[in-house]
Formats: sequence, structure tokens, C-alpha cells
Amino acid sequence: MTVHKTVASPLGELLLVGEPTRDGVSLTSLSMPGQRNTPAVRTGRPRDPERFTRITRQLTAYFAGELTTFDIEFTPSGTDFQQRVWQALEQIPYGTTTTYGALAERLGVDRARVQALGAAIGANPLLLVRPCHRVIGADGSMRGYAGGVERKVRLLTHEGALQPTLV
Repeated sequence: MTVHKTVASPLGELLLVGEPTRDGVSLTSLSMPGQRNTPAVRTGRPRDPERFTRITRQLTAYFAGELTTFDIEFTPSGTDFQQRVWQALEQIPYGTTTTYGALAERLGVDRARVQALGAAIGANPLLLVRPCHRVIGADGSMRGYAGGVERKVRLLTHEGALQPTLV
């Protein structure tokens, strides 16, 4: 039985979905409003905010600039290839970026499969926790982010990987 909670953030309301554990919850999804592939909260799915206390604290600390690495239990999902890509995302340090090509090279993915790598990144069910926002185009462009490119820019600026733009 899955449970959920919504959390206010500078990016909008985040939807947390997870499987109850003895000590809280094992996260299955962290999504944003308007995100592609957002899980629908089915009618009757119980809200259980107390189970998400540890995760909520970490998210609050992240947005306050006090946390750079998440320590969150999550439920494995996805294909073997997706899991390899997602594990590589977790290795991209806070405040840095990498490119799709560099990530492909690190994983031994040939150029013909870079599109599959991008699709695996786009299927990441744990935005923020698995920092797919840290993957950018080789030319420095902000490409594809399930939460929207504007949010990707905001996250990278928050982490110091991009300089704030003056308007």
C-alpha cells in the first residue's frame, strides 16, 4: 500500500509517494506540478505525512542551502539500464554539472544509445533526490527536464552551478 504527502517548496508543491517501512517510508516518487510522467494520486490513497518527516526535513534543508546530499531510502524501480543511469546521476556532486555525452562515456554507452540515456534520465522518478537536473547539453544548454527547464535553471542556480542572471 503506498502513501503520499505534498510538500511546499520554492519550485511549487512537491508530491512524495512511498511505501511504508518500519521507520518511515521508502520513497517511490518525488515529482513536481506539471511534470511529465507524474504519478497520479489515486482516490483513496492514504495521506500519511508523519511517515515523510525525515524526507521533508532533508528537502527543507536542501532548499535552505544547508544540505548538499540526500540520505533517503527509496524503492528500486526501472530497467537494469535505467538503474545504471540513475545510480550514475547520484554520483554527480552538488554544485556541478555534467553533459549527456560525458555521462554516456562514464557508463560505456556508445553514441548510438545516447538517446536511450536521455530517455532513462527523463524517466527518473525521484527528481531532486537523483539529481538529473545536473545533466546539461555539451554546449551548456539546458535540455530536457521533466520538471521544466525553468526549474532546472533555478535548481542549478540554487546549487551554485549557474550564475544568477540579472534582469
